[in-house]
Amino acid sequence: MSVAMYQHLPVMSIMSFFLGAFLIVMFGGNKTVRKILAFLAVSAPLVMLSSLIKRVMVNGEIIAYWMGNRTPVGGYAIGISLEVDALSLFFGLLVAVAVFVACIYSFKYMEHDDNVREYYTLFLMLSGGVMGLVLSGDLFNMFIMVEILTFAAVALTAFRNKANGALEAAFKYLIVGSMGSTCILVGTVMLYAQTHTLNFAQLSALIPGNMNTATKLAYALLLVGYATKAFVVPFHPLAADAHGAAPASISVLISGVLTKSGLYGIIRISYFLFQSMGLGPIQFLLVFVGSLSMFICVTMALAQHDFKRLLAFHSISQIGYVLTAAGLCTAMGISAGLYHAMNHTLFKGLLFLAAGAVLHETGTTDLNRLGGLSKKMPHTTVLFLIGAASISGIPPFNGFVSKWSIYQATYLKAVESGNIGFLLVTIIALITSVLTLASFVKVSQSVFFGQLPKELENTKEVPFGMRFAMGIFAVLCVITGLFPKLVTTYLTEPAARAVFNVGNYINSMMGAGYAESVMAVPPTAPAVTFVEVGCWSPLAWLCLMLITLLAITIVAVAGKYDRVSEQLEGVETKYDTFFGGEKSVYSQVGGEDMFWGFKHNWKRYFSFMHELHSGVVNDYALWAVVALAITIVYMLIVF
Repeated sequence: MSVAMYQHLPVMSIMSFFLGAFLIVMFGGNKTVRKILAFLAVSAPLVMLSSLIKRVMVNGEIIAYWMGNRTPVGGYAIGISLEVDALSLFFGLLVAVAVFVACIYSFKYMEHDDNVREYYTLFLMLSGGVMGLVLSGDLFNMFIMVEILTFAAVALTAFRNKANGALEAAFKYLIVGSMGSTCILVGTVMLYAQTHTLNFAQLSALIPGNMNTATKLAYALLLVGYATKAFVVPFHPLAADAHGAAPASISVLISGVLTKSGLYGIIRISYFLFQSMGLGPIQFLLVFVGSLSMFICVTMALAQHDFKRLLAFHSISQIGYVLTAAGLCTAMGISAGLYHAMNHTLFKGLLFLAAGAVLHETGTTDLNRLGGLSKKMPHTTVLFLIGAASISGIPPFNGFVSKWSIYQATYLKAVESGNIGFLLVTIIALITSVLTLASFVKVSQSVFFGQLPKELENTKEVPFGMRFAMGIFAVLCVITGLFPKLVTTYLTEPAARAVFNVGNYINSMMGAGYAESVMAVPPTAPAVTFVEVGCWSPLAWLCLMLITLLAITIVAVAGKYDRVSEQLEGVETKYDTFFGGEKSVYSQVGGEDMFWGFKHNWKRYFSFMHELHSGVVNDYALWAVVALAITIVYMLIVF
C-alpha cells in the first residue's frame, strides 16, 4: 500500500529536530550557520504540522504510519509506528509553536554564553524527544523519547553550571526524573509480557478486557511515571528547581512543552490504553491530584522570593487546572482542559521570557532587588502585563476563556453526577484564580513599578529579537482570547472527540474491524456534544468582577502589613505608627515578600509546607516512592 506524501510529515517533523541537532554538532562552529540550522530545524515541524490541520482536525482523518511500511501481520503489529489523530496533532502543534518562539528568543538571549553549539544541540534533542512522544503509536518508542527528553532537560538545567543551584537542580531532576522513567519502562515491560506487542492501538484493544493484578500494577507505574514529567503534586519541587536554574528559553520548553508530554501520557493511557476513565474512582484520582496541584502550588508561589521560581509554581498550578478538567471525563471538560493547556503554553512562555529579559538586563531575579523597571524596559513591561492578565483570567486574554470553561465543566459535572465534590472543585479553581491574580498584581509592583533601585539606573530594554519572540506569544494570547470559537472548532473540540473515539483509533492502525473482532465489548463512539461556553455573557462578567474585587481586597489587606516598623536613630517618634490597642506585630517587608499578612494568618500552613519542601533530594525521591505505593494500592482496590 502506497503512502501519500502528507503521511510522511509527522515522522519528518520529528526527524527535523534530530537532524538539526546532528548538523549543528557537525557544522555549528560558525555562529551564523548555527542560527540558520536551528531556525530551519524548528520552522519545518511548525509548517508541516500546520498543513495537517485540515485533514486531521477538520476532516477527522487519522494518519497511521509504519516505519518501513511494515503493516500488521497475522493480527499483530511488528514494527515501530506513528499514529496521529486530533489529540496527537493538538499537542504536536503546541510543541512546534513553543519551540519555534523559544529558538527565536535564544538567538540574542544566549549570545554571550559559552558552549552555545552544545546548547542548540540539546535544545533540539529535547524538542525532538517531546515531539516523538506525542506522535508515537508505539509504547516502547514513547519510553525512548521520554529518556531523550529527560536527559536533555537535565543537561540544559545544568547548562549555566556556574549559576547558583544549577548543578543541584539538575541532580535532583536526574534522580527523580530517572525514577519516573524507570516506572514507565517497567510498566511497559509488564504489558509486553502479557500481550507480546508494543503497539499502542493493539494494546488498547487487548488490555481492557484482560485486567489482572499485573495490568493494574502496570497502570500505576505508567501513571506515576508520566506524572513526574508533568510535575504535578508531589513532584512539583523539581519544576521550581529546574526553572530557577535553566535559561529562560529552556524554562519555556520545560513549562510549555515538557509538562505537556506528561499530561499527554496520562490522557493516552487513561482514556485509550486502559479505558478506565468511565470509573468514578479514576476520575476522582485525577481530579484530586489536579486540585491539590492547583491550590498547593499557587500558595507556594506566594512564598517565593525569586521571580522564576514564583513563575514555576504558578506553572504547575495551571497544569493542575488541565489535569482536573481531563479527570472529569466529559467532552466539555476535555475541551476546556486542552484549551487551557494551549493557553498555558502561550502565557507561561511569555512570562518566562519576560523573566529572562529581566535577568538578561539586571543580572538578578531576586524580587527584593528589583523594581521600577517599567521606566527602563517599557516594551517588556507591556508584554509581561499581557502574560500576567492572561494567566490571571482577565479578558480579553485567553486565560479568561479557558478558565471560565473549566469552571463551567466542573459545575456541570456536579449537576449531572449529583456529586457535590465537583462543586467544591469549582470553588477551589476560583480561589486559585483569585490568588493568581492577586499574586501577579503584587509581582508587577515588585518588578516593574515602584522605586527603581540605584544599581539598576543604567538598565536598558532587551534587543529586538527577544522582544519579537515575546510579542509572538503576546499576540497569540490576545487572538486565542478574542476568538475562542475558532480555537474550539479547529483545535480543542476535534481533539476532545478523538479522546472518546478509541475504536476509530484502534481500527485506523490495525485495520477496519479489528477492535470489533478482538474486544469483548468494542468501544463505541459516544455522541459528543459541547455546551456553549458563554464566556462573554453578563454572568461571566459578574463573576469576573467579583473575582477581581476579591483579589484587590487580598492585595489591600496584605498591603497594610507592607510597612517598615524599624525605627532609625534620630527620627521623630511622633511619626510612629499608631496601633489602636491591638498587638503591634513587627513586619519587615520588601519586594520579595508576596503577602506578609496572608502568610502571617496562614503561618501554620506555610510552616508545614516549608518543612515538607526541604530541598533534599532524598526527601523528593521518598515522595516519589510513597506516591507510587499509594497509587498501586489504590489501583488494586478500585479496579
